[in-house]
Amino acid sequence: VPMVAPGNVQVRVINSTLAKVHWDPVPLKTVRGHLQGYKVYYWKVQSLSRRSRRHVEKKILTFRGNKTFGMLPGLEPYSSYKLNVRVVNGKGEGPASPDKVFKTPEGVPSSPSFLKITNPTLDSLTLEWGLPTHPNGVLTSYILKFQPINNTHELGPLVEIRIPANESSLILKNLNYSTRYKFYFNAQTSVGSGSQITEEAVTIMDE
Repeated sequence: VPMVAPGNVQVRVINSTLAKVHWDPVPLKTVRGHLQGYKVYYWKVQSLSRRSRRHVEKKILTFRGNKTFGMLPGLEPYSSYKLNVRVVNGKGEGPASPDKVFKTPEGVPSSPSFLKITNPTLDSLTLEWGLPTHPNGVLTSYILKFQPINNTHELGPLVEIRIPANESSLILKNLNYSTRYKFYFNAQTSVGSGSQITEEAVTIMDE
């Protein structure tokens, strides 16, 4: 098997899900056989928004021939990763380069895990929601938009409310009685807005 590890391993983080790794080629005499390529082992150490450590699944990408760089796609935003590089010949892999740590920046969050609308009265509705499954960063706020739907399914004027990130419920007041409303709800990080969840609810009729 090859005798030495690739040197001078460098990582350049391109965005929240993509990084580029560079390394110096090993001297050909240390390959001790036919140079097949280089393997990059990489794994997520932890999410920076949740401190829980879970089972670490190592991923491997093989770059054929005498390439000295490669792209690592499909990374998770706002996470800490480690990687190392090894040279491969027909017999197997050489030693691993020292582990290199890199961090991905924040991304936009996934949609809130749920949006529930309860306690309808004449002029109010109560909204409850759950955190996004993948915050992909530090949540800065939630955005709620809503509008009435009339009997011919036409949409009325859209109202937008920004809600602090630490809230998980809201009572909407001063609504019209016996009216159906459509709600659009999403979370935000400093990078931008995540995908939205939609829901409809009706205030109760005037007695």
